[in-house]
Amino acid sequence: MVKFNWKKLGIATGLSLGLLLAGCSSDGGEDKADTIGKGQEVELAYVEWDSEIASTHVIGKVLEDLGYDVSITPLDNAVMWKSVATGDADAMVSAWLPATHQAQFAEYGDQMIDLGPNLEGAKIGMVVPAYMDVNSIEDLSDEAGKTITGIEAGAGVVQATERALEEYPNLGDWKLETSSSGAMATALGQAYEKEEEIIVTGWSPHWKFNKYDLKYLEDPKGVYGGEETINTMVREGLEEDMPELYQILDNFYWSMEDMEEVMVMIQDGESPEDAAAKWVEENEDKVAEWTEGIK
Repeated sequence: MVKFNWKKLGIATGLSLGLLLAGCSSDGGEDKADTIGKGQEVELAYVEWDSEIASTHVIGKVLEDLGYDVSITPLDNAVMWKSVATGDADAMVSAWLPATHQAQFAEYGDQMIDLGPNLEGAKIGMVVPAYMDVNSIEDLSDEAGKTITGIEAGAGVVQATERALEEYPNLGDWKLETSSSGAMATALGQAYEKEEEIIVTGWSPHWKFNKYDLKYLEDPKGVYGGEETINTMVREGLEEDMPELYQILDNFYWSMEDMEEVMVMIQDGESPEDAAAKWVEENEDKVAEWTEGIK
């Protein structure tokens, strides 16, 4: 059963069992859950960004349906990387590269295995409502009270924004207010409803681009980098210990549209567990690609 691992946080909870994957059977009609996972324990780490909540719950649900005993643990960004590097976690599907997690990759990347992108076309930057009459960071003057609404301190997009305040001369007396991903989204929604000015640290894929008409501010100095990928990272030795799990994680790949479907369901009130189970049930063909060749 996929479950939150709250050993570090002191709270116990769990994800409910879902429907087994339809069509996942071997030659005698035997469920893959009986032949693959066999109750092996799997520890997945993730950072509590909307995108990573979606991806981790979806891959966790797939693994659960294959018979693994999956625990998922939300961690601070740096701790997430360290947990895979030290083997405390088996994997994460939350590595934003090459820019957002550049510092973490430099510190821990050689202590784990990079399985490559599970999603392409990701992006970070300063985001504003489309109704704001500004299109570039270098054109900012006194919008939004010279304040940028950020997320958690230490997040890659926050670190990039701190560099932007140094790189762009027009932002010399601006300030960055850090909070949380949820607080940023709430502030954005409140400002958007009133058509007020607001500048947030943003990234895509994210449900806010489906709900609101937003735009990235141009970044002529390239502080935020170009398009990024979200990669799957696993601990050293995983391929030898659990080769089927390794292959499934290596096969895991989906689109921004896929991820945003899950994020929108969560934003609309579904639990991450229910949203993941619904997406898995409705996307059997895609899930079958991730489990192809697994017997």
